[in-house]
Amino acid sequence: MKRLNLLDQFIFLLNSIVAILLLLSYALPFLPPKTFSFLAVLSLAVPFLILVNLVFCIFWMIKIKRQFLLSALVLALGYSHLSSLYNFSSPNTQVSDHSISLMSYNVRLLNLYNWIEDDEIPEKIKDFINQSSPDLLAVQEYNSSAAKTLNYPFVYSSGAKAKSELVIFSKFPFLETGIIPFPNSANSAIYADVLIKSDTLRIYNIHLQSSGINPDVQQLDSKTSDRLLRRLSKTFETQQDQAELVVKHLRDSPYKTILSGDFNTTAHSYVYRLLKSDFVDAFEVAGKGFGRTFSFDYFPLRIDFILVDDALNVRNFQNHDVLYSDHFPISTSIELN
Repeated sequence: MKRLNLLDQFIFLLNSIVAILLLLSYALPFLPPKTFSFLAVLSLAVPFLILVNLVFCIFWMIKIKRQFLLSALVLALGYSHLSSLYNFSSPNTQVSDHSISLMSYNVRLLNLYNWIEDDEIPEKIKDFINQSSPDLLAVQEYNSSAAKTLNYPFVYSSGAKAKSELVIFSKFPFLETGIIPFPNSANSAIYADVLIKSDTLRIYNIHLQSSGINPDVQQLDSKTSDRLLRRLSKTFETQQDQAELVVKHLRDSPYKTILSGDFNTTAHSYVYRLLKSDFVDAFEVAGKGFGRTFSFDYFPLRIDFILVDDALNVRNFQNHDVLYSDHFPISTSIELN
């Protein structure tokens, strides 16, 4: 610090604060929200902390100052967090005849309340899905009353009366279907055992509790911090209860399993780690770039996931840049062994 001028000393102080916060955040996946609720909120800020530390690192390197080592070391210690935020390259894999495709998409009630000024949103979503034509499709926040017909012979829904309707569409027949209700919540999870040739896969479509954060950052800043923190803390506690119900259910699955859906939390949280367990994140295996799935101004939030049984091979992964909802659809191709 002796060779730094007063302005650089102040900048390094800010650098130290965000570096320490990022370092502390590495423990968040191991801290249950019901025990550390306020700390759990920090998981939402991890992508921001990573990016800010990268900026500080580049800043000091341009100035040829050894202070770059602070952020560089913290980033290196949390490399797995960095790879969850940004995947530098995806493998060039080809889809074989033994592969199936799966898409997950939160369609935001098919624009029921005209969040997007476009009356053709339901039709555009239908055209996009039919053009993509995934073998399996997991949809969150569906709206049966406004939905257009999709080209799928097998459909299982949580029910049109559900406030957050979940649907699994399939080109393959179902052997069994069911719902996992979440107490005191409009959210839930559903599953379907899908017969694919001589194999059976269990597909979960999950929609965890939403934080209710307005994606407009300026409006978010105008809210009182105490009220916002309390709501977020309660949301993460509820998500933990819901994730534990899903984990308890999937432990009894006799089949290879895929978890998909809108988790409403990041890959840096306890809830994500709980659900991921021995599964692999399809984005981390074959995705590219930030993998943004939620429209939160210019900030790359990834809160929608496809987690794949490690007995299956992820061949590719894609984030689809179509703005028909506040979420972006994601898809993957999986090879059956």
